[in-house]
Amino acid sequence: MNNRLLYILLIVLVALPEAVMAKRNPKLAPSYAWTISEPLGQRYESTIDTLQLNYHLQAVPSMVSKAYATTGNLGAEGQNQIFFDRSATSDFFFEDALEAWLPSLKTQRYYNTRIPMTLMSYNTGGSKDNVQDRFRAEFSGNVNKSLQIGAALDYLYSKGYYNCQATKDFTWRFFGSYIGDRYEMQAFYNNYNFLNKENGGITDDRYITDPAEVQGGSTKVDYKTVPVNLTNAHSQIWGHEFYMNHRYKVGYYHVERDSTDSIVSKNYIPVTSFIWTMKYKTNKHMFLNSSAREDTTFFKNTYLRLGGSDDRTYYWRLTNTVGISMLEGFHRYAKFGLAAYATYEVRQYTQVTDTIDAGSLSTGKLTPMPEVAVPHIYTDNVAWVGGQLTKQKGSILTYNATAQFGVLGSVAGDISVSGDVSTKFKFRGDSLLITGYGYFKNEEVPYLLKNYISNHYVWQNSFGKMRRVRLGGILDVPFVGARINVGVENIQNYIYFGEDARPAQAGDNIQVFSATLSHRFTAGPFNWHNSLTYQTSSRESVLPLPKFSVYSNMYLKFAIARVLLVNFGVDCSYYTSYYAPDYNPATMAFYNQHEIKCGNFPFANVYADFKLKKTRFFIMMSNVTDGMIGKKNCFSMPHYPLNSRRFQLGVSIDFQN
Repeated sequence: MNNRLLYILLIVLVALPEAVMAKRNPKLAPSYAWTISEPLGQRYESTIDTLQLNYHLQAVPSMVSKAYATTGNLGAEGQNQIFFDRSATSDFFFEDALEAWLPSLKTQRYYNTRIPMTLMSYNTGGSKDNVQDRFRAEFSGNVNKSLQIGAALDYLYSKGYYNCQATKDFTWRFFGSYIGDRYEMQAFYNNYNFLNKENGGITDDRYITDPAEVQGGSTKVDYKTVPVNLTNAHSQIWGHEFYMNHRYKVGYYHVERDSTDSIVSKNYIPVTSFIWTMKYKTNKHMFLNSSAREDTTFFKNTYLRLGGSDDRTYYWRLTNTVGISMLEGFHRYAKFGLAAYATYEVRQYTQVTDTIDAGSLSTGKLTPMPEVAVPHIYTDNVAWVGGQLTKQKGSILTYNATAQFGVLGSVAGDISVSGDVSTKFKFRGDSLLITGYGYFKNEEVPYLLKNYISNHYVWQNSFGKMRRVRLGGILDVPFVGARINVGVENIQNYIYFGEDARPAQAGDNIQVFSATLSHRFTAGPFNWHNSLTYQTSSRESVLPLPKFSVYSNMYLKFAIARVLLVNFGVDCSYYTSYYAPDYNPATMAFYNQHEIKCGNFPFANVYADFKLKKTRFFIMMSNVTDGMIGKKNCFSMPHYPLNSRRFQLGVSIDFQN
């Protein structure tokens, strides 16, 4: 811990001169950030990660959402239990469990910083046996007013509170953009390697809930000695992704002259743009278990070999999209943008073969192989056509609508229509914002959910397309600090992992209703933020959800010596008990179980977030209520307890050169 404290102090000392110089530098035009969306690279305003509020939450794995099922360690697997915030299953479903930590198009931000910017952060916690460290750095600089380049890295290493639970996640990436009058480009390259130990959960939950019963009367728990199911297993997710979006705009120059016919201004007005987007992504999933005994006792079936598991699945895809759009605003009657596009994609999957180890076969202890015909290599060529209608400018009405239709390969017959519309109007001297959103999707089930082979799981399913309809609305009331989000979704042919940890399909309709109320109350230095979600599923045996979830943050906001800004408070998440999903280490999938309910416990942190000019830092005691309120039962899913009480701290510097 002393070395880590020295490291933090070193960063702070380096930052202090930067803070002083920043005060002397002349004011420049403000920096800004943006993200882009599929499929045509539309730009949307974003923020630079320099906010003080809730800076500490990034160090708590269970705080990814108000209700988050996790194996417990930072950087480890988890699933969002707020259904409307949960992403759809991807083509390479192994990655879905690590979505909170992986880089993607959705999380990629581009910057125009005027002067070079470097964001650097380090947070740590725990003791030598369960240390949790994360170091992140991000650089962005402009070559000129149009061209920007950047790079970032993220290294996360956490031993975990329990045995054989360590995570070692490393990501690095490059990104850049060019925003000119005629030509625009945005691109990034991501490379990541996540190596996580898999312990299969603890062998007996009573080591946490009732330690005296299993320890001969002793109530003191040495978390590192609690028995776990797997001691020599780990999973790896490796991948890289290259993305580039190009847009060439055709238009005219609008020239303004003064009374002497001298040019006052000359602005390029784009009318039409031609778009090309290219994406290439490749992935590998590996599950390795070198303990032959644990491998056959923990898993119900063993199909290929008895000496342990070495499962490897590979995937790559290459996507090209071309489009043409009429741009919004080039004429006073051009109140919206209209685009058409076509996408062609090649996907390839490589899995282990169904070759059975001869030595294992001779013992007669292998599970008989199901009659399947899963190819070692499978290639799919797919194509879509689509259109987009957008209105991003305007103080009264904005909207976005995209329609896409599958025309080739496994996606033939797919339909995806989504959109949102927002409007503002005055009320009691302030503005109310109303947003409606929705989608209709009739889409093919991902290939690996239909065809998969490994040492412990083999399946070949004939699933029908999944149909989803979602409708909802959001009301923002700024003058009372409130937001209400209400939505309903109907799902037919829903895909889930059943109690046997294999994919299954529910043929009938499932309805999910969700309502979230968020509110911010402020009175002088006192602040109280609350977010409450009620959700219900019409078939809880297939789609179980916590009915009520809440996140509450109560803090005092003040300044010391007028320069050190402080948020000092306590925050807490809570959700009602439900049959939380279990986790399968071999497939990194969350599957249904109906034996153990989880939830109905508070997870609270006492914290202080500080900001001194361009430096942020926090100190925190996480999970302070563990064992203090009722019976110790801090499980977000069966057999995977959350981290117990621990002291954590972190620092983040915004270097501007």
